[in-house]
Amino acid sequence: MSNPVFSRSDVFGEPRRTGAPGASRGGTATYPTQTPAYGTPPQPGQYGQYGAQGRQAMDAAELDAMYRSPSATTADTKRMTYDDVIVKTGGLLALLVVVAAATWTLVPRELLGGVMIVGLIGGLVLGLVNAFKRNPSPALIVAYTVFEGALLGAISLVFNTLYDGVVLQAVLGTVSVFAVSLFLFKSGRVRVTAKFTRWLMFAMLGYALFSLVNLVLMWTGVLGEFGMRSWGGGIVGIVVGLIAVGLAAASLIVDFDSIKRGVEAGAPARMAWAAAFGLLVTLVWLYLELLRLLAIVSSFARD
Repeated sequence: MSNPVFSRSDVFGEPRRTGAPGASRGGTATYPTQTPAYGTPPQPGQYGQYGAQGRQAMDAAELDAMYRSPSATTADTKRMTYDDVIVKTGGLLALLVVVAAATWTLVPRELLGGVMIVGLIGGLVLGLVNAFKRNPSPALIVAYTVFEGALLGAISLVFNTLYDGVVLQAVLGTVSVFAVSLFLFKSGRVRVTAKFTRWLMFAMLGYALFSLVNLVLMWTGVLGEFGMRSWGGGIVGIVVGLIAVGLAAASLIVDFDSIKRGVEAGAPARMAWAAAFGLLVTLVWLYLELLRLLAIVSSFARD
């Protein structure tokens, strides 16, 4: 899996196979009830409350009441639903936008660098903590969203000052890529298979290595502005940016598939927070890649 929020989870991950018969997804073996040999007298409590011994008859009124009672809903069973994921994802995105807008309008320009550093460190630490927690913490996920909102607000203002209009284009691009990815997944045009996830994992590892080397070259002053992305008059940056956007879109499709498995497996309702957090992480990555790609295109066109 590409997103550690989903790939490390026993709820959202691929079913695990074990050698034991009747093994469940979590690796705990379950076995069928053993039937005693013919002629063996039943043991006390063997058949439970309604077994051969101590059988309690249910009258017609009780049976009729059970038949007429409404079926248990996901709210009654405390299971995760798609609506849960949508509501929590929407709430986190709204909070992200509010914090980013507040940073954009209220933070003085001379403090933007400090805000970016605090947002980057806070978002990175809380992102790792939330990604490796087995039980999601709504408070930590909300805190992560606040740090990311401050980071995105500061970065967006800097980019928009240098390249006017790229923020609006990046927002529209993020929404468009999300919608297209969801359509491709829902329509079945792109199916998440073991080969697909394996390809995505190796591609993302290669891109991460490229990004790390490029970042070091920029920080050490060997290369300026966009680093290796500036080579060829920005052509390398445009190609790499398009690849990164494609990887983020593929990661979204894998996220959708993970959420689908979680809902179908009857995941606990609290896991909707983990699903919303996983989607938010991918969307933030997608937005930053689009923002950088559009900035490179604008720089290339201006020169």
